[in-house]
Amino acid sequence: MPAHQSRSRTRDRNNVLNRPEFMSLNQPLRTNTAELRSSIRRHAAQPGPSKHPQGQQPEFPPQEPNDNAKDRRESLKLPEEDCMQLNPSFKGIAMNSLLAIDICLSKRLGVCAHNTSSWGSVRSMITLLAITGHGIAWVFGTLLCLTRSNTLAGQEVLVNLLLALLLDIMTVAGIQKLVKRKGPWEMSPSFLDYVAMDVYSFPAAHASRAAMVAKFLLNHLVLAVPLRILLVLWAFLVGVSRIMLGRHHLTDVACGFALGFLHYNLVEMVWLSSNTCQTLISISTFSWSPFFK
Repeated sequence: MPAHQSRSRTRDRNNVLNRPEFMSLNQPLRTNTAELRSSIRRHAAQPGPSKHPQGQQPEFPPQEPNDNAKDRRESLKLPEEDCMQLNPSFKGIAMNSLLAIDICLSKRLGVCAHNTSSWGSVRSMITLLAITGHGIAWVFGTLLCLTRSNTLAGQEVLVNLLLALLLDIMTVAGIQKLVKRKGPWEMSPSFLDYVAMDVYSFPAAHASRAAMVAKFLLNHLVLAVPLRILLVLWAFLVGVSRIMLGRHHLTDVACGFALGFLHYNLVEMVWLSSNTCQTLISISTFSWSPFFK
């Protein structure tokens, strides 16, 4: 074999563009992926070694193991997947942007998330304010007031308030279990949060409860104007306190307020009459009376 032909074949074998993974670069632009795959399969199915003139490389690569062929097919799919990832929809871009802004602002407002935070010195006061909107405190407080009430109108209001509180706790716990969104500052829930099933971040249970209770008391209690203003301010501060403690995002609290108003409207639609409330009180008193004898 002449020396120049041997050098030519060696140079062609060492050429990177002749490797199987770069065969697509040697194909014409009009040749699509499907045609390339079919031609490779046809060439691989031909038995025996192929004859080629000296100094000329075969048009198609020799038969390769199945693993290499599978890797080559997967590599051919990558550009299409990359294009899909690099061209998201407008809805996806908007949602991701809003979520990023929500997380950023929530972390900035979590000034009492830790004792070493910028407002860490008032963390105990903010925690006490948040406890005033806890579900366990309101349920036991309503039950205590119900045992002390002697009027039919008062018992009717308290029974419906207790129904609204139970509805709020169960609904928020169910939504949180479905969404499973973590808070901005990855904190483990307290014992009271586990008892009230307030484990996750969305929606904010304290905000929902505060909005529902405030709306309920404003419509069913006769209060002076200063007390009404304080009641609205209390509901707002309870929601803000959960953001300051790093437990919830801004959207969690906003959705919590909206959910609280929805719970109030549902309770108003299924308002229990005085007779129904007396029947429920009688049943509960009869069921608990043997334990107090």
